[in-house]
Formats: sequence, C-alpha cells, structure tokens
Amino acid sequence: MTEGLVSIITTLYNSGDFIAKTIESVMSQTYTNWEMVITDDCSDDDGPAIVESYAARDPRIHLIRLKENGGPGVSRNISIRNAQGQYIAFLDSDDM
Repeated sequence: MTEGLVSIITTLYNSGDFIAKTIESVMSQTYTNWEMVITDDCSDDDGPAIVESYAARDPRIHLIRLKENGGPGVSRNISIRNAQGQYIAFLDSDDM
C-alpha cells in the first residue's frame, strides 16, 4: 500500500466507445497521486487496445486481461487485489 495513493478501479467489457473519455477524465483531475487499474473481462471490441495505448503513455494506468469472462464482480475483485493505493475509488468504464 502506498500512502495517499488512490486506486481507481474500472471494469471493462465492450466499452471501446467510452473508455478513452473515462481515462481522460481521470487524467484531467488536479489530484495526481492515483493509479487506474482496469480489468478487461474478455471484451471483443477495441477497448483493451485503447487502454493499452494509454498505459504505454502513462505508467499509472494498468490493464489486467482475464482469460475467462467472470462478470463485473470478479473483475472488480481482481482489480482490488492488484491495487497498491491507500484508497479505493470505483469508476465504471462508461463514466466521466
């Protein structure tokens, strides 16, 4: 756990139309001590590729790809287990 770090937990499933704006909304915040843990639940659209392009530019963004579809609960729990922050915030993949 890293003191003061906010872990933003986002599940991703076929949200390619929204995920870029969701990530950009986090990146535009004035508070910068965050990480975004995005778990892809076997999307079959371009959502994971979009996340990978952001992760390549910003080391605070992490993508986890599941091998089997488990639903949003499984995805959230995996993200939480991989979070390093002192605080947890949930942000859906289509929210800004």
